[in-house]
Amino acid sequence: MPGKSEKLEAFYAKEHPYKEGIGILRALALQTEVEETLKWGAPVYALKKKNIFGIIAFKSYFGLWFFNGCFLADPEKVLENAQEGKTKAMRHWKFQSAQEIPTQQVSAYMKEAIENQKQGKEWIPERTKKTVIPVGLKAALKKDPSLLASFRSLAPYKQREYCEYIDTAKQDKTKQARLQKILPMILEGNSFNDKYRNS
Repeated sequence: MPGKSEKLEAFYAKEHPYKEGIGILRALALQTEVEETLKWGAPVYALKKKNIFGIIAFKSYFGLWFFNGCFLADPEKVLENAQEGKTKAMRHWKFQSAQEIPTQQVSAYMKEAIENQKQGKEWIPERTKKTVIPVGLKAALKKDPSLLASFRSLAPYKQREYCEYIDTAKQDKTKQARLQKILPMILEGNSFNDKYRNS
C-alpha cells in the first residue's frame, strides 16, 4: 500500500489540464516553512500540525484553500468563501490556467497565512447550543426504545435539524404532521432531507 509521500507524488504526477498549475503552487508552498502532507486525498500544508493551506484540482478549476482565510488581508480581492453563510473561516483562490498564477502575490498570501497561524489567528467554532427536543418528539422517543436508539445514534447536528423542523411549525396540527413524517426517517437512521423543510 503506497505511503503518504507516494500518494502526494501521484497527486502531482497525474495527467490533467491543471498539472502545470498545481506544480507551480506546490513549488511556492515548498519555499515556505510548512510541512507537506496529504489529507482528504489532497496536499495540505501545515505548521506544527496546524493546517494552513491546501492545493486542490477540480474539473473546472484548481487553486488554493486557506483554512483560516477569513483572517487574510486579501489585497488582490481574490478570495472566495466556499459556501456563503455556512463556511466561516475557509477561503479559496481559484485559477483556470498556470498563466493566471501571480507567483509573487500567491507567495505573499501563503506567508501571511503562516504568520497568522503563528500569531494564533485561528477560527474557533462557537459551541453549539444544546438541542431542545420538542414535546411531541420527546414523547415518541420515550414510547419507542428503537426510535430513541436511532435518534441517539444520529450526529448532534442531525438531531438538531429534526427538532428545528418540528419547532418551526407555527400550529400544533403542523407540528404533529411533521412529527409523523420524520419518525420513519429517524428509525431508518436517515439524516433530515432539505426537501421536507418547505412542507
